[in-house]
Amino acid sequence: MRVPASLCSCPRRVKLAKCQRRRYSAPAENGVKPYYITTPIFYPNAAPHIGHLHSLVVADIYARHAKITDPHRPVRFVTGTDEHGLKIQNAAKAKGMEPLSFCDELSVHFRNLIEKANVSCTRFTRTTEEQHCDAVSHLWRELDARGLIYRGRHEGWYSVSDETFYPASQVARQEKDGVVYHISTTSGSRVEWQEEDNYKFRLSAFQSSLMAYYATNPDAVQPPQFQADVVNALQEPLEDLSISRKRSRLFWGIPVPNDPEHTIYVWIDALTTYLSSVGYPWTATGGDGHAEGWPPDVQVIGKDILRFHAIYFPAMLQALGLPLSKRLLTHSHWTVDRTKMSKSVGNVADPVKAIDEFGIDLVRYYLARVGGRFKEDVDWSQEQLQKHSREIISLLGNLLLRATSAKITQRVASVPRPSVALISDPGASGLSPLLASLKTLAPTFERHMELFQVADAVEAIVLTLQEANLLMTQAAPWSKDTPATVAADVQALVFETLRECGILLQPFMPDKAALLLDSLGVSVDQRTIASAAFGRPGVGDVRPGVRLFEVDMSKL
Repeated sequence: MRVPASLCSCPRRVKLAKCQRRRYSAPAENGVKPYYITTPIFYPNAAPHIGHLHSLVVADIYARHAKITDPHRPVRFVTGTDEHGLKIQNAAKAKGMEPLSFCDELSVHFRNLIEKANVSCTRFTRTTEEQHCDAVSHLWRELDARGLIYRGRHEGWYSVSDETFYPASQVARQEKDGVVYHISTTSGSRVEWQEEDNYKFRLSAFQSSLMAYYATNPDAVQPPQFQADVVNALQEPLEDLSISRKRSRLFWGIPVPNDPEHTIYVWIDALTTYLSSVGYPWTATGGDGHAEGWPPDVQVIGKDILRFHAIYFPAMLQALGLPLSKRLLTHSHWTVDRTKMSKSVGNVADPVKAIDEFGIDLVRYYLARVGGRFKEDVDWSQEQLQKHSREIISLLGNLLLRATSAKITQRVASVPRPSVALISDPGASGLSPLLASLKTLAPTFERHMELFQVADAVEAIVLTLQEANLLMTQAAPWSKDTPATVAADVQALVFETLRECGILLQPFMPDKAALLLDSLGVSVDQRTIASAAFGRPGVGDVRPGVRLFEVDMSKL
């Protein structure tokens, strides 16, 4: 097959792409390593779905959390699109398009989703960028110079859709309508038997070092069940990894250095994105990437690509003498009606439609509240989205309106606003449950975030809001029967609840949290995690009548 000259190398016209929101991209100072977090590099063979949005939002939650934990530490947040490979090549051909034009078209959908979802990435990388292609070629040469790449015969079950070979133990025979075929038991994708001569990476040489790494880093993969999966996989002998394809079969990719007849395996290409996005190979600075953020503090991935990120990529890094990623946060999948989303089935949940209907902060809240445990697949449900939207609108939005109502404002007008740190409950006012919740909220929230228990962190906020709403109902601070001093204590504690919850909700609902804190008169420099501690100063001139959510409740 004669390959067009324009397709024989990484396209040079694709320039480095930056996210429009570069809030967190200040340079590192005083030797402090920037906080570095990544999403998967998404395969743009179709428009993005809810699973893509989930990965983006989870990473954004931790990027924003890092920023309010230490506002002086730079944050690097990388996402992007993986634009090489046979799947892209075939999809473009089916549409009668050149692969790069096809990728240009689809990559825009992902960038638009990032914008629409208020995701604060600092770098959007396309694997067709010149800088990235050069980094992949450099990495190949480094591995080759270390004697870790060799020519060999490879045969096995290959999935075009997954862009990977599967061992026989992960392949099952199927028959439908008299047609026999084979599928991967891991992904459900069809596989076909392939044999060819190509280049291999000596993955087997790193089995012992990987086992040792996970033994000494038992929390490297979260949740723990996925670390157990990795450790179990390492009990079986690792086969050397096929890392090239014949260019006659796959021309859409980066050519193997010094051998134009072979194309670099798409996963080697894609995994290198995490390095190239922070300046690898760092030859210009002579550093090790520390100043640019290496290694990643957190890499957010789906469970279906765990092996690539927990075995292949760490082996590559060990081969290069580079530090491994600190944490792999692995999430399960979103389903629809308990069925895996599929274009052929027609059950793919559209994130843009959900955002347009509910607003991004309600969708982000739902993704964290329901999808933030990561252990099991969760079902995307319009009814559940409506339910949890009603929950936060009532607990947060209505609480703010109640606390700033004219009746309560008039009731406490004669009493100076008390300092919440000095409020006590003699037993008759019913303040104790909320006081106890407020004093423990921030540390409880932080403990859950450190353990990657996102849904539990949100739950801690919800429980505190529930206590505040209950106190409002029971104490009735608007009533003439309630002493003005008690009414003032109740209002002050509710304001404290809204202040603490507003600070802690910033990573989840950035726009609504900002509006809430603005309405409470909380200055920008008092919105850090440290400022969320009970009794810290913060509430200033409170604006009454602020509606956090402009939503037609009849549709919920």
